[in-house]
Amino acid sequence: VVTRAYDGNHAQNLVSKVEDGDDFWHRIGDVGYLDTQDRLWFCGRKAHRVFSRNGIMYTICCEALINNHPDVFRSALVGIDSDQEYQKAIIIIELHKQSKRQVEDIVTEVKEICAAHPMLETIEHVLVHDSFPVDIRHNAKIFREKLSVWAQQQVQKQS
Repeated sequence: VVTRAYDGNHAQNLVSKVEDGDDFWHRIGDVGYLDTQDRLWFCGRKAHRVFSRNGIMYTICCEALINNHPDVFRSALVGIDSDQEYQKAIIIIELHKQSKRQVEDIVTEVKEICAAHPMLETIEHVLVHDSFPVDIRHNAKIFREKLSVWAQQQVQKQS
């Protein structure tokens, strides 16, 4: 079934359907940009941006740097303290199950990666989560909202 609008969801139609004469555009919620060679770079979901004191941070751009660490299975950038003007940027990592290294050593190395990249220098905490909450239909789709709540609790415990 192909439709021109969400059935019975007028509010969502106003947000995601943009009229263009007799046609329309569907706003999908992704963020990206075209570089000087007209290549499209995907930066993540609009809803997952983190508004840090140094500017907007995008999940895919930041996580790609962390995911290169050999002991990191995947990472997630989340923001906490969203009631403030700026969010605290947090990196959460899930380690490879076969990793035999000390967690503290890996966290130190991830913090060093953050300190070495201007895009990540505002990261305030690196946390380790045993198993990211994900959509069972799309194992790669991380429930960042749940991780953000978890991260807020972890940071409060450390304070």
